[in-house]
Amino acid sequence: MPSPRTPRPTCLAFALGATLYSPATRPRLADDILKQAGRGVTSMVVCLEDSIDDAEVADAEENLVRQFADLAGRGVEPPLLFVRVRAAEQIPDLTRRLGPSLRLLSGFVLPKFTEERGVPFLEALTVAEAAADALGGRRLFAMPVLESPELLHLESRAETLAGIARTVDKYRDRVLALRLARHRLLLRLRLRRPPDMTAYDVQIVASVIADVVNVLGRADGTGFTVTGPVWEYFRVQERMFKPQLRRSPFLQGRAEELRQALIEHDMDGLLREIELDRANGLLGKTCIHPSHVLPVHALSVVSHEEFSDAEDILRPERGGGGVLRSSYTNKMNEVKPHRAWAERTLRRAEVFGVAKEDIGFVELLTAGLPG
Repeated sequence: MPSPRTPRPTCLAFALGATLYSPATRPRLADDILKQAGRGVTSMVVCLEDSIDDAEVADAEENLVRQFADLAGRGVEPPLLFVRVRAAEQIPDLTRRLGPSLRLLSGFVLPKFTEERGVPFLEALTVAEAAADALGGRRLFAMPVLESPELLHLESRAETLAGIARTVDKYRDRVLALRLARHRLLLRLRLRRPPDMTAYDVQIVASVIADVVNVLGRADGTGFTVTGPVWEYFRVQERMFKPQLRRSPFLQGRAEELRQALIEHDMDGLLREIELDRANGLLGKTCIHPSHVLPVHALSVVSHEEFSDAEDILRPERGGGGVLRSSYTNKMNEVKPHRAWAERTLRRAEVFGVAKEDIGFVELLTAGLPG
C-alpha cells in the first residue's frame, strides 16, 4: 500500500465539479466548449474512445487538433480540458500535434485502468509533459478511469485495487483524480439500472464503490479524489416508482415548477445519487448532458450548517480533541474523528462557496434556472 503523503493537486481536483463529456467528432467543438463554459461548466473531457466509432478515430484526432487551434485563437480561457485516449501512444502524438494550443490542455483521461495497463499511459504522459514544457504548456494531469472487469470480479478485486494503488502512488504528482465508471461495470454484467434507482441501489456496484473508496480514497494522506459515476439519463422515461423528491422543500415561488421539471426529466434520481456520492466519499461527477451540471454544482455548495461545523472542529483551540455540540444544536461534533471531514468541507467551500444561513439546495437550483 502507498505510504502516507499529502496529495498536491487537491484543490484542482475539487474544482472539477460536473465533468462534461463530448465526442471529439463534434464539428463545432470549440463553440460547444465556450458555450458550456458560459453555462458554468468547469471541466470537460473530449473523448476519442468509446463515444466514437473505431473507424472515426483518425478523423476525430484531426478535428480535435483543429478545434483546439480555433479555441486558442479566440483568446478566451476555456474550462479545464482533458482528452480521453484509447492508447498510450496517442498521448505524445497529440501533444506534438496540438503545438501552441497545448496550453489549453489540462491532461488526459486513461481508460480501463489497472496496474498493467496504466503504467504505459503514465509513462507516455511523462514524455508528453516534457514536450508541453518546451511549448510553454501547462502541467498535464492524468485521470484514470476505474472500469476494468478485474475490478468488478470479486476474486480479482483486492489484487487489482492494490496494483492500482501502487501505480497511482508512484505517479502521485500527475494523478488529479480517479474516475468511477459505474455504467461500464453494469454493462459487463449485462445489467442496466432504471432511472428511478441510483448506483447504490445496485448492490454489486455499491460494493465496488465501497472497496474503491476504502483503498484509494482514504483520508490518511494516501488517498485520491474519487469522482462520482455518470448519470446516463436525460429524458422522460416510464416511471415505476414514486418520485424521490419530497414536496415540502418546494413550496415557494418557482420551486414547485422546478420540482416537476426535475421529476419529468428523471433528475430526482440524480439529486439523490449526488447526495449518496458525497456520503460515500466521492466528489464531483461525470456528466453526459449539460442539464446535469446545475444539479451537481448546486449540491456541491457547502451549506451554512456544514461550514459552521467544519470551522468549529478546526478551531486552533480544539487541537487537543474533545467533543462539542454543534452551533445548530442538532448534533455532536468529535474534533479528532471529524477533522478529515472538516478539512474536506472547507476545501469544497473554497471552490463552490458557502450558502447563506437560510439558503438550501432548492433556492440554489431555482437561482440557476434560465429566465
